[in-house]
Formats: sequence, structure tokens, C-alpha cells
Amino acid sequence: MIYTDTRDSKVQADFRTAVMSGMNAETGGLYIPVAFPKLEPSFINKNPEPSFRDIAFTMAKPYVEGEIPDDDLMEIIQDAYPFTPKVVPVDNTSYVLELFHGPTCAFKDFGARFMARVMSYFNRSENGTLHILVATSGDTGSAVGSAFHNVPGLDVTILYPEGKISEIQEKQLSTFTGNVRALKVKGTFDDCQKLVKTAFTDEELRKEFRLSSANSINISRLLPQSFYYMYSSLVVKNRAPLDSKIEKPSIITIVPSGNFGNLTSGLIAKEMGAPIRGFVAATNTNRTIPDWIATGDYTARASVETYANAMDVGAPSNYERIKAMYTLEQVRSMFASYWLDNDGIKDAINSCNTRTGYVIDPHGAIGWKAWDDIRGGAMDALVNGQKNDFTKPGLTPNAPEWANEIVQKNAVGIILETAHPAKFGSIVKDSIGREPAIPQRLQDVMALPDRAVPIENNYELFKDWLKANLSK
Repeated sequence: MIYTDTRDSKVQADFRTAVMSGMNAETGGLYIPVAFPKLEPSFINKNPEPSFRDIAFTMAKPYVEGEIPDDDLMEIIQDAYPFTPKVVPVDNTSYVLELFHGPTCAFKDFGARFMARVMSYFNRSENGTLHILVATSGDTGSAVGSAFHNVPGLDVTILYPEGKISEIQEKQLSTFTGNVRALKVKGTFDDCQKLVKTAFTDEELRKEFRLSSANSINISRLLPQSFYYMYSSLVVKNRAPLDSKIEKPSIITIVPSGNFGNLTSGLIAKEMGAPIRGFVAATNTNRTIPDWIATGDYTARASVETYANAMDVGAPSNYERIKAMYTLEQVRSMFASYWLDNDGIKDAINSCNTRTGYVIDPHGAIGWKAWDDIRGGAMDALVNGQKNDFTKPGLTPNAPEWANEIVQKNAVGIILETAHPAKFGSIVKDSIGREPAIPQRLQDVMALPDRAVPIENNYELFKDWLKANLSK
């Protein structure tokens, strides 16, 4: 497979180059495959559906062909995924895709663990340490730290915004030892991301250190996240007719979205044949992408702190990939977009629990409310001429090409639950009156000492810290 660059289509790179460099240092662009191979219909139409690991192997194979032999790829996948996603029905047309069954209780485990093993595989033939720089708005850093911890030849520096993530999230980031450390930046996630991106384009720094990224700017984070879109859509395709009594329901996937890497992974799965009819981009007050879909104008902005902090991103990196893959009109045909403010998030957590008994986290709650509003009449109103105000919470004005399938009650929804609700216990308690049960692996981390290093939001200070602390 050849990979090209979102900013220069003449660029051609192999998978190894795309993974190990993270982004193109010369252009600042992001790597994308030149093609998305379709899976065979015989594979897609199996009933019962293939296992998650079989799907992962089959989807990954064309992207690594000629670089990772089949036996090695299967070993990587088996080692990366001792856990699987779970599809949980909450009513007859709604499914929650639980992505928190990995070691750090967040969906980022799926991408980070695959990426760590691929990087380790490629790094065997390299001299010196490969330094991973990663910015996080909550869950990425802990997933990357866990995935890379004590992996020989790899070293990780995590940047997170001080005071802007939950207590459990910070504990998961700040307690690593050995080859993983955390910097708490006096700023926002966008500031952290800018520091990392600037380092990647700093020629002096790159001459001194081998650098790569573990954010969703790295293609080896995005590709494995597409696995669970394929898996869940095949599960729902096979069981939805029995649950909903709809013979061939359209499958709509509702994606809590911050940096829009997760949604881009869903697009990759759809391109490869996943039976997904469309997407809902669901976000918080940081509504850069919904505004773009509504108006056609992309305006990056300073991020705003919300209860759904993993989506507190004002300048989403993967807008660049989506824009390289599709025209605005194609995006509008596939996407509905929806956003909530903090009051709406708490109401959504309560609504989901009251209506279904399911305890959902703040990010998944936006997805739940988006789907519940869309199927409950909001899309019908839009189709019948209502002019929604995109500056107010709720469904934005764009009616995608699948809108009439909602109106005709011929659709089911898959809501991505991207983190365990216990990671946001105080917000959940304020919303439903009780705290969610805390998994043992989260209880264990709360007892560990904090080791994060405070740092100002200043690139030269960050660069000096790297030069003083990274090994060559």
C-alpha cells in the first residue's frame, strides 16, 4: 500500500515511513492511504459475523502488505487485543458500542496497542531510541502510556492541559515510570497539540532525535480504530432485524468527536465495505466541525472547557484528512452534526439512564441525545423545512442523504461509548444521583504517586526540556 500526504498528493510513502515519522515533516501534512480496499462480500455477509480479531487481521492486511508478513501481523493483533468491543442493545433501535474494556477503560486502547506493537516491530532494525510525543485531552495519553510502557527502544512523552482533565484521567497519565513520562502544560489541549506539531517540523530537533507521534495524526492509530466500526456494524446488521422488526434497517453510527480521528476511522471502515449508511458527528461546545458542515467555513478556534473534556478541541487535526478524502458536499451527504453544552450533557446522562437504565459517560451521552433527538422528530422537522440555528445546541441544519430513512422509521443507531463512566464519576453522580462502579484497574491507579512535570506553554522551553531529558 502506498500512502500519500494531505498537503501534497505527489508524496508516496510506505506504511513503515508513515508510521515511524507520524506526519510529513517537510509539509506538515498527514498520511492517508491512496486507496481503501473493499472486503469481499462473502466476508461481510457471514452470519454469524467474523470474530473481532479476524476482522482486524483481514482489514489490516492490505495496508501492511509486503512489510509485515501474515504470521507476524496475526501475532501483533492477538497480543494487542486480549479484549474485544461489546455491542449492548439499550432499546429496540439503539445499540451502545462499549469501547472501554481495554486496560485504560477508553477507546484509545484499540489504536494505541496496535500502534505500539507495529512501532516496536519496525524499530527492531533501527539504531537508537524512537521518541513518541503525544498530546492528550484526556484518554489518549493514558492509552499510549499503557501500550508503550517498558517496550524496548521506545520512549514516550505525554503532554496534557493542567487542570482540564478528570482526577482519574490525570492519575492515569501522571503515574508512569521508566520510559513514559508526562508534562502538564499551563494551557489547553490545542496548546499541547501545537507544541507537539511544532516539534515534528523542527529540523534541528529531528536531526538530534528520532521523533514520531501517537496522536490520531499517526495513521497507525486510525486504521485499527476502523476495526470496531466494521465489527459492530456486522453484529448489528445480523441482529437488528430481530430486535427492531425492521427487515433491512439502515445503520447510523453516532460518534462523539473531538479531534475527529475516531470519525475518520469510521469513514475508512465504510470505504472498506462496512454496512454503515451514515454518521452523526456529535460534539460539545467546541463545535468547529458542525459549524463547517453547516456553513462551509472552517474556522479553528480556542478550545472551551466542558464536561466532555476529551472533545475539548478547537482545531481538530483530522479535519485535514476528511477534507482530503471528500468534498464538503460528500461530507454533508454522509453526516448529520449535533452538539450540546454542559447543561445538555448532564441532562443527556440523566435521560439515557432514566429511559434505558444504562449509565453512560459524558461523551457517549452526547451521542445518545443526538440519536434520541434525531429519531424522535428532529430530523423529521429538518426534512420538512425547519431552519435550525447551528449556533444553538442540538441538531444543526444539514439534512444528510439518509434523512428520509429516519423519517420512515427504517434505521437503527450505534452509539459509541468511548470511555467508562467511572472516569467521570462526579459528573455522572451530579446527573443521576449516584456514582458508577469503578473497575479495579482504575482503583489501583488512584493509589499511585503523581510524577507529572509542570511546564509553561512555550515552545522554546519545551524544546529545551526535550533536549535535556531525552536519550539519543
